[in-house]
Amino acid sequence: MSTVTDSNKNVVLIDARGPRYSAGITTTVLALALITESNYLIGFQFAVFLSAVLFGLRRSIYGIVYRNLIQPRLSGPVPSENEAAPRFAQLIGALFAFVALLGGVTGNTPLFLTATSFALAAAFLNAAFGFCLGCQMYLILARVRARFSKEISLN
Repeated sequence: MSTVTDSNKNVVLIDARGPRYSAGITTTVLALALITESNYLIGFQFAVFLSAVLFGLRRSIYGIVYRNLIQPRLSGPVPSENEAAPRFAQLIGALFAFVALLGGVTGNTPLFLTATSFALAAAFLNAAFGFCLGCQMYLILARVRARFSKEISLN
């Protein structure tokens, strides 16, 4: 893990291959949760998402597995990226998993299936195509925030 200081911000750099690996596992877990309508599986995935949000991607459940079992077997240069966007994506995943878990616990099957399906679709996009929907949302929000703060400072 690298930390780079960028004008009053600490930027945590991660191995850019890790989030896609994690998305592959997430896709599998969410597909199984959807097929079996398992509150246990969606609860587990919620814990995984929450661990990434609270402790960072490197110290999350899948991050530890990736760093100890997968990364040492990879060769070539290690591409890095700022952790902020993928960590935000984990927050969005946690929100969907939480809603799915609420649906499952309360017996609201349509809510469970819908929330799990949305989370599954986003995870699949990242795993299969390297397209992180939550990361794109983060970048859009960052641009809006920058533009808004720029307009505020001009006034």
